[in-house]
Amino acid sequence: MSALARNVLGFGRLLRTLGLAVSASQSRDAIVALAAVGVARRADVHDALRATLVSRGADRPVFDAAFDVFWRDHAARADRRHADAHGDPGGTASLQVDESRSEADVTGGLEPGRDDADDAEAPAGAIRAWSAADTLRDRDFAQATGAELEQLRGVVSSLAWNPGSRRTRRWTPGAGARIDLRRAWRDSLRSGELLRLPTRARTTRPRPLVLLADVSGSMERYSRVLLHFAYALQKAHGRVEVFLFSTRLTRVTRELARGSIDTAVTAVSHCVPDWSGGTRIGEALRTFHVRWARSVLSRRPVVLVVSDGWDRGDPDALQQEVARLQRSCHRLVWLSPLVGTADYLPLTRGLVAALPFVDDFLPARTLRHLEDLASHLNQLPDGRPLRRQRISDDGFSGTQGAARSCS
Repeated sequence: MSALARNVLGFGRLLRTLGLAVSASQSRDAIVALAAVGVARRADVHDALRATLVSRGADRPVFDAAFDVFWRDHAARADRRHADAHGDPGGTASLQVDESRSEADVTGGLEPGRDDADDAEAPAGAIRAWSAADTLRDRDFAQATGAELEQLRGVVSSLAWNPGSRRTRRWTPGAGARIDLRRAWRDSLRSGELLRLPTRARTTRPRPLVLLADVSGSMERYSRVLLHFAYALQKAHGRVEVFLFSTRLTRVTRELARGSIDTAVTAVSHCVPDWSGGTRIGEALRTFHVRWARSVLSRRPVVLVVSDGWDRGDPDALQQEVARLQRSCHRLVWLSPLVGTADYLPLTRGLVAALPFVDDFLPARTLRHLEDLASHLNQLPDGRPLRRQRISDDGFSGTQGAARSCS
């Protein structure tokens, strides 16, 4: 049994001791609901549990007080102990709960990235706190420790990455605008007359993602975070192609599909020869178009380019390759860890050349930025964004879209 299931069952036992009618089927529904909404946000967990475990409106105040006590974080516990030491035993809790009973029921916390082996390290009778990801949500990835990266990877894995669906070339019987002449002919042969005109519709598939991540020297502080992000994104979405580039381009999709993150990182480090080298984004994108575009971009994916924009190559070549990439994909999103930092302006030669052909220019420095990115991708329209035609001085024709910037 996972730590999440044990926590929900323990919370259900606590509610029953307080007089709420919580059945086994409600606890099962609560586990399914949390698996669907994720445990990254405290408010989402509260709403999911209250929707599945509370049957009467009169029980909501009792549930809210029990939730605050059972799922309280380290700061709340420290504040209450401080209040008790200064003669304020009441604290902020308005419900008297038998904490010895609740402590005996708890065997683990809702901490993303924690496994069952961590339970043996917890002190006896300790209530496991709310996820530390709440405090890490605005932490710069460059300052995160190894343990914090594991927690962040768990949160990223729990996010819903759904960039919409795409229509395929296959047809299926359904309520569509096209008449299925073959089925109509077969039906008429069986019945002897044409009774109805069956229709057909295009089938849909989840839209894939393509990640092009910069691992050059200027991105060295964020390189290991990029690997954790790519690994979590591939595990969560499934239809993801991952490429790393510095002075050359390397496909690492198969390496990241290994069993664990440590195995995947080791495999990636062995196959990327130019790690922390220079940056030639234009040449890397040209290699991508020559070798991989036909197989990777044929399904009109959403392309995520993660780079700070520092480039040693020809800006005109970069502009042409970015424009070509935008024409070939459903949406082009450029993520930079520098967006939103103090006094930052995208004035490097690479970004000045590339941004006119980027649909969205977004930050990717903290967990909150990745949550906003997931929310943005989940709300993408089915149609491609409107892009204006642009003719450069040398006669090059391409599409130009106004990049949406968010700090």
